Formats: sequence, C-alpha cells, structure tokens
Amino acid sequence: MPDYGRDLLFGAFITPVASPPLRAVELAVTAEEAGLDLAAFQDHPYQPRFLDTWTLMSYAAARTSRIRLVPDVLNLPLRQPVIIARSAASLDLLSGGRLELGLGTGAFWDAIAAAGGERLAPGDAVTGLEDAISIIRGIWDTGATAPLRVDGKIHQVHGAKRGPAPAHDVGIWLGAYKPRMLRLTGAAADGWLPSLGYLRGGPPDLAALNAVIDDGAASAGRDPGSVRRLLNISGSFGSTNRGLLQGPPGQWADELTDMALQYGISGFILASDDAEEITRFGTEVAPEVRERVERARTHSHG
Repeated sequence: MPDYGRDLLFGAFITPVASPPLRAVELAVTAEEAGLDLAAFQDHPYQPRFLDTWTLMSYAAARTSRIRLVPDVLNLPLRQPVIIARSAASLDLLSGGRLELGLGTGAFWDAIAAAGGERLAPGDAVTGLEDAISIIRGIWDTGATAPLRVDGKIHQVHGAKRGPAPAHDVGIWLGAYKPRMLRLTGAAADGWLPSLGYLRGGPPDLAALNAVIDDGAASAGRDPGSVRRLLNISGSFGSTNRGLLQGPPGQWADELTDMALQYGISGFILASDDAEEITRFGTEVAPEVRERVERARTHSHG
C-alpha cells in the first residue's frame, strides 16, 4: 500500500472560458461550497477563447476564502521563470497561502511559436523546466543574501534580486509522462500531476510511472514519499456502471479508493465545467473516499 501523502485532496479542473467571463469563477465558488480543496485551471495562453489563467486565479482567489488555486499546468514556454516565481508568491500572499504551482514543458508548439515563444525540442523543453524550477525556488529563497544566478541551458538568471517569498511552502507539481520528466519530478518537484485519460493502460500504468518517480527521488537523496501523487480525472454520473468513472457515486468511490490504496494517489481533480457534477463530486464522492481510505490505512497499521 504505497503512501505518497495521506491527506487526500479533491478538486475541480475548470476550463477558463472567456464567455461568459465569470463562468469559471462561479465554478470555483461552487467547488469551494461543495467542500473541494482545489480549483484548478487550464493554461493555454495562445488560446483566444480562454481568459488569462493568472488573472482568472487572482479574481477567483478574491471571490473565495478557503479553496486552493492551481494552474493545471502552467505553460512554461510562454512565461518567464522569474515572473512565474513573483506572480506565484504574490498570489499566495494575497490569498493567504492558497496557491499551488502546476508546471509543464508546453505542448501545441505551433501555437506557442505563433505567439512568440521559442520552439523547443522535447529534451530541451525538459531541460528548460529543470532550469525554471531552480530559478523559481531561488527567487522564493529570501533567506539567501547573494543575488540569484542560474546558468541554465534554456533559462538563465544573472544576479536577479530575490523575493517576494510566498506565504506558505508552495508545492511545485509537474505534469509528466515520459521517463526523464518523471525522474525530474522525483528529483526536484513536490508533486506529480498527470491526467488519467493520457495513460494508455489506465490506472495500472500508475505503478510503473510511480516507480520511475521513486527512482528519481532516491537518486537525488529524497524520500519518494515526499512527492505527492495527484491525478486529473474525468467521468460522468449515472444510475448504472458503464465503465471506469461512469456510474453512480458509490462506484466512483470504489474506483478512486482503489487508486488511492493501490497506487498512492492522494489527489483527485475532476475535469468538469458542470456545477452539478462538481457538487456531487465534492459532497457524495470525496467524503466517502476519504472515509474508506482512512479506514483501510488505519486497519493496515493496526
């Protein structure tokens, strides 16, 4: 029974549509009212149908009081690492410590290049993410007295002033699937944030991918258990079982409990722009999964 963070998190993965402009904010409020822990937002800066994710998260933070906000995941090629660090720290301070930072290497390279971003080969994109993590953590490290210098291959900083520091220890969660990115997650990140729909073999793939993250953590001298494992999921509620996460709330609870206990998943983020689905997930599924997982783990340690 792997354990990568025993406090389970549940959230809603919301599309930042620009029309109607307050729709995504209203869904974040719904998620908070439903008892969810996270309001996560896509980030595709080249997409004209979407609101800017940082602006949206700031507005959502002002409309909520408890729920945490997370970009899922932030498009690094169109966002400079020092600015990411200062934006994240600023929103964390303004929201009372409610930001987590999801990062990705980027996708849709034609759109990124069209918007002025540098088109990177896959290996360079991972290198750039590794550079960015060093820069972001360095900017947050206000206890260090020397200006920040990072001589990365893709991103460099030559004497940047540090700060501000965030209000809490902001987690850096990576969207990762391939071996080098998974090893980087284990070596340098606080969490793993893939999407279940991208795993060709479904939940069983999680075991092998977890093992690569564990190896990356161990090679870096880190405890693999310190790297939280989260999962973007999708599905639909119904009266009968029609497949994985396609059925009544009790079936969802069975399947998510199994993923938590078998694969150590400690965060489930439902991709939905439907207020009723978000409410059902928060009020009917999440509490049941928490209870079942806690009961199973208490029994196993008893």
